[in-house]
Amino acid sequence: MTSTAKRARRQPAPKQATLAKIFHWLNIIGLLLMITSGLQIYNANPVFGGRGGWSFPDLFLLGGGLANGRHWHFAAMWLFSLNLLGLGIYIFTTQRWKQRFVSSGDLKALRVSQNQKRKTYSWHRLVYTAIIPILLLAVLSGIGMYKPAQFPWIVGMFGSWQALRIVHFITVPTVAVFTLVHSLLGLKVGGQRLLRSIFW
Repeated sequence: MTSTAKRARRQPAPKQATLAKIFHWLNIIGLLLMITSGLQIYNANPVFGGRGGWSFPDLFLLGGGLANGRHWHFAAMWLFSLNLLGLGIYIFTTQRWKQRFVSSGDLKALRVSQNQKRKTYSWHRLVYTAIIPILLLAVLSGIGMYKPAQFPWIVGMFGSWQALRIVHFITVPTVAVFTLVHSLLGLKVGGQRLLRSIFW
């Protein structure tokens, strides 16, 4: 057995707090429900191209129609938003934000460090930090579309209803790309054992 294999064998398995696992599971479930129900809403009135615009296959839709799609979407919105709020409170009360969010040291490491693992950690924190305003934008624009009469100032922030729809739509692939990059960086830092520890 090589020394590398011995070190890998001795290395303890990563451990995650139970609450962190629950937050991750709820995030995945909430995202899947929101994306599939959101695509159902999109098909009823495509953001691009008007009523005759390009639509998504039924395989990726949830709700079976506009009304049920909206019900699913807004129910999932509450799940996703409250879970994000709980996650934020958890990160700050446990002071995990010190290890999760980008710092000046991370930015310096990205510029000058020769340690590839250190740079990977820095990229991970940078991506983790950058997604926060995107998530807030998704929630804010979603609320504006959900209750435009109650929150006309949200629609006004974006200039028009169509601009609001476009911004909300763009946040979907952005969050999907973040999820992929977040997972790949985690895989690069800690391997499959780290990813498994986040959910199991």
